[in-house]
Amino acid sequence: MNVYDFQVLNQKGDLVDLQEMKGKVSLIMNSATGCGFTPQYEDLQALYNKYKDQGFEILDFPCNQFGNQAPESNQEIAIFCSSRYGVTFPIFSKIDVNGENAEPLFKFLKEQKGFQGFLENHPLTPVLHDILSKAYPNYQETADIKWNFTKFLVDRTGEVVERFEPVEEIKMIEERLKELL
Repeated sequence: MNVYDFQVLNQKGDLVDLQEMKGKVSLIMNSATGCGFTPQYEDLQALYNKYKDQGFEILDFPCNQFGNQAPESNQEIAIFCSSRYGVTFPIFSKIDVNGENAEPLFKFLKEQKGFQGFLENHPLTPVLHDILSKAYPNYQETADIKWNFTKFLVDRTGEVVERFEPVEEIKMIEERLKELL
């Protein structure tokens, strides 16, 4: 089983077979429009522009499970992302990434690459730790997505090769991406 075995809903609610991504290197992420990490869209779009012609794709799944930071409709989220950050990569239907209603794709991604911790030297790591440890004292022991803008890098064969937490810089993703392209 790999990422290509899944189907997801696009922002219009149409079923998309991830077989369409076969042969591409993909970055699959959960996002939110009202998050402190939302400005990452700018760097993500730049990364997409730089590598899309080499077979790179970003699959963005809005999620409202973290701090109610994506309350808008699918259409409002897409308009926000394109008008504010110039996003041209696919934005899919809003999903849950944790819990019993979690999108099956994200259940699979978490099974493949669990949580390994946040970067210790990032200024937002203590903030995330404080928020998460109050709500989920054992958060570090689960594979669950911890916050918006968690990203999974998938190789051309559909295998999940790496998980990047929101505090990891896009340049870290780019270095690994270049290896896979």
